[in-house]
Amino acid sequence: MMTLEEIWPLLGLRLTTPRLELRPLADDDIPHYVAAAASGIHDHAPRTPFGRPWDEAPDMAARSARWIWQSRVRADRDDWVVMLGVWADGALIGAQDVAARRFPAERTVGTGSWLRRDAQGRGYGTEMRLAALLWAFDSLGAEVAETTAYDWNAASLGVSRALGYQPNGESRHSPREGVVERELNLRLTADALRRPEWTLGIEGGEAAARFLGAR
Repeated sequence: MMTLEEIWPLLGLRLTTPRLELRPLADDDIPHYVAAAASGIHDHAPRTPFGRPWDEAPDMAARSARWIWQSRVRADRDDWVVMLGVWADGALIGAQDVAARRFPAERTVGTGSWLRRDAQGRGYGTEMRLAALLWAFDSLGAEVAETTAYDWNAASLGVSRALGYQPNGESRHSPREGVVERELNLRLTADALRRPEWTLGIEGGEAAARFLGAR
């Protein structure tokens, strides 16, 4: 009989940095994900760093579970998102997503992330983004990574610029009624990444790459 990780290889993926572990969210992780989000991610109204203020919804817990489950169903080689929980000292402190469409042809990924407020300001945002990028470039064979942030989100923009991203246009986005934001697009090529001195640990990388159509 096959194990669950053999059936769904993403569940066997583990990324380790000097201080963090990133792994796809399992059902048992959902209550920890919800608790981390509920503890506070940012100052709320009038601005939100997200495309939609999902963390403010009255049914945030159910919405989070639904999004995690939908992301698993979406894991097709031509349209996928991998939701990585981020753990520090055994506690879930945030999430780092990596997504792609038509990856075998275009070799481009997008990233998004959040950290609970009490974990911010410690360099975790840079470390978890690096983990995602090193995995995408070195294990999956991505050639380009893209991300976005609103023009006032200095923390997110600072991480992107420090890692070597370059401006790639802008757009206007309305995350909530009556609010229109200037959204900056950023682009990073594999050879422009400013790599860390440490080496990313990858467990289950080959199986995950095959599952996502990267091999």
